[in-house]
Amino acid sequence: MGDLLQLLVSGTATGAIYALAALGFTLLWQASGTINFAQGEFVMLPAFAILLFLGMGAPLWLAFLLACAVAMALLGATFKRVIVDPLIRHGVIPLVIATLGLSIGIKQTVKGMFGAQAHPFGSPFPADQFALGGVNVSYADIGTLLLAGLIVIGLQTFLNKTITGRAMQAVAQNTDAARVLGIDVRRMVLYVFLINAILAVVAALLSAPTYLAKFDMGDSIGQKAFFAAIIGGFNQTRGALLGGVLIGIMENVVGFYVSPAYKEAVALIIFLLVIVFRPEGLLGKAEERKV
Repeated sequence: MGDLLQLLVSGTATGAIYALAALGFTLLWQASGTINFAQGEFVMLPAFAILLFLGMGAPLWLAFLLACAVAMALLGATFKRVIVDPLIRHGVIPLVIATLGLSIGIKQTVKGMFGAQAHPFGSPFPADQFALGGVNVSYADIGTLLLAGLIVIGLQTFLNKTITGRAMQAVAQNTDAARVLGIDVRRMVLYVFLINAILAVVAALLSAPTYLAKFDMGDSIGQKAFFAAIIGGFNQTRGALLGGVLIGIMENVVGFYVSPAYKEAVALIIFLLVIVFRPEGLLGKAEERKV
């Protein structure tokens, strides 16, 4: 029983990281119809940015804030203006192809600049463990859960309790109606891209100590985040959270009780089952959507 509880805690912590990246998928789709298959690389790049700022002597908190600023400029505003805006008018397929190409380009560029080796990345949390109800829990798992939880709660509060957040939701639900109501649609969509960039930096901070900073670290994260968004429901932010946590827990359980060799296949199996039996996702709703 103790092993299972420990697996649940660590799996939820891992799933929270997937959920942060999956939230980016969901928000971009809801607001602008954008599917970003470079999302994993958007998590990888901030990890190297944080390492660069740490190498310049900045403390971790300052390196994180600087990485957020760089990510908002490059992965948020520039990505939207240079890639999404010119292509989205031609439909989803050109944008999918472009982001796949962007993913390859980012990986090869980082590989050329930093090499193929993995770079150690210190955890923002203590490495020790403590006993909780007879279960040994690491500070890293609890810290990850708390930080990811605060980010998600803060985001939901912003979306539901502020005028700007409600305007962003209006744009996500019906772009034309939001424009008629006088909402600056372009600005609201830009905010979504900036939020996605911040979520990517947080995911990088939490995942890099485990995955290490490597040019291909985003492959696994991006793939599982996409699966998580589909599993939970691409049109529901809560679905991204459910999908991420479900994948994280099931990976740990299968890896421990069955075999570590099957761990990486868990997300794909759950994804295929959901696609076959509930295509709209566990929390999603089948609906027609106009962008």
